[in-house]
Amino acid sequence: MDARPLIAHVLYRFDVGGLENGVVNLINRLPAHRFRHAIVALTEVSDFRQRIERDDVAFVALHKAPGHGIRVVPRMREILRQLRPTVVHTRNLAALEMSLAAAWAGVPVRIHGEHGWDVNDPDGSSRKFSWVRRLYRPFVHHFIALSKHQAGYLGERVGVPDHRLTQIYNGVDLTRFHRAAARAPINQAPAFAPSEWIVGTVGRLEPIKNQQLLARAFMRARELSPAARQHMRLVIAGDGPDAPAIESVLREGGAMQAAWMAGKRGDVADVMRGLDCFVLPSRAEGISNTILEAMATSLPIIATDVGGNRELLDDRTGQIVPSDDVDGMAAAMLADFTDPTSARARGRRALAAVQQRFDLQHMVAAYAALYERLIEAAPSLRPATMAQHHIQ
Repeated sequence: MDARPLIAHVLYRFDVGGLENGVVNLINRLPAHRFRHAIVALTEVSDFRQRIERDDVAFVALHKAPGHGIRVVPRMREILRQLRPTVVHTRNLAALEMSLAAAWAGVPVRIHGEHGWDVNDPDGSSRKFSWVRRLYRPFVHHFIALSKHQAGYLGERVGVPDHRLTQIYNGVDLTRFHRAAARAPINQAPAFAPSEWIVGTVGRLEPIKNQQLLARAFMRARELSPAARQHMRLVIAGDGPDAPAIESVLREGGAMQAAWMAGKRGDVADVMRGLDCFVLPSRAEGISNTILEAMATSLPIIATDVGGNRELLDDRTGQIVPSDDVDGMAAAMLADFTDPTSARARGRRALAAVQQRFDLQHMVAAYAALYERLIEAAPSLRPATMAQHHIQ
């Protein structure tokens, strides 16, 4: 019998995304001799599973139909009884209901992580969603918030006491995301000239990520500056339901020839090194992985003033603009375009900040310590079964 505790990571979908990328980084780097893992997706497990480097990870997809997740609770209970995890770690509101299944299955340690806001509640103001979190709070032993902003919400709006709440920032892989000596060509991209300034973003194309704002700001910058019209170019990497609307915005503004819709990419680090400036136009964020990746790539960064973005960036390391402010974002883009020396200096300071505060090793160590502490403290694991689950 394998004595390593099994951690079941429960999420809505296991596909390309910031949350999912964080799960991949965690599983790949937590010591294999200390933990086992399973990934349980309420809907689907895509070929993104190939990012997992370990060969002992179980994958389960429930293929849940649209609608309330409570319907799959009995099935989730049976899956958990078969897997027999020591820890169930649910993530975001869409998976929170599965904490009920975990309690019903008798899982000793139940953790819930808040990574970002729901598309229907971009600022955490919904009474309905705070009530839902309160409803399931008794089934969760411990909560994790990725940002101080979310930690405050869980404490004030959901009523999670301090001793049941830990804030852990995301970390970035500094070996994968690193500074380039010069802007590098992006695979399959147009042949950008050295004189062109490439501004871009990476992420799933959906309303909450608001890439339409970036497209409109790009066109506005071109209207305000003849030089930008001639030399500024836009890269939007990712796929999703908002792609047609973004293309429509660019086409109606006559900017399609100056933009490249790169589609879904498996080489995000290379895309980052092919930019001169990174923009995050989201309407809501927890702690943005793509901001951290851009910081590690030493890029000038422009981000909307939402969620935990101000916890990552300040005036020395990035430009923060109001959400949905086309003119403000266009002005920030033009500032970097017209003064690239200052922009690159800001990027270098962002790199120094991420190296000091957001290294991936710090994140992994924090999760490992929390898992171990909660396992050691679980009443059902003491004292009779503690030796079986003890982490060497």
